[in-house]
Amino acid sequence: MKKLLLAFITFVISTGIAMATVNLNTATKEELDGIKGVGPVKAQSIIDYRKKNGSFKSVDELENVKGFGSKSVKKLRSELTVAGVSSTKPVTLKATDKKTK
Repeated sequence: MKKLLLAFITFVISTGIAMATVNLNTATKEELDGIKGVGPVKAQSIIDYRKKNGSFKSVDELENVKGFGSKSVKKLRSELTVAGVSSTKPVTLKATDKKTK
């Protein structure tokens, strides 16, 4: 049972780290700049587009932003979202105290 629990915890931690995403609709310039292949100029272009046109409906809409084409959007897709909260830091699980009777 302990091995199964340990395997599950390892899976959750590794999945959380692999699924770090940035929300195009809420991310700051610094969060966007932190994505490999974006940089400060493109990050500002995303923010400017968002201010002018409103929220992104899909990640594909990024192709409408100056500096992004279909190839770059395809490369970035796994790191971007338009829903939920940006998760730019690895997920860390804390050990919890044993339940008391």
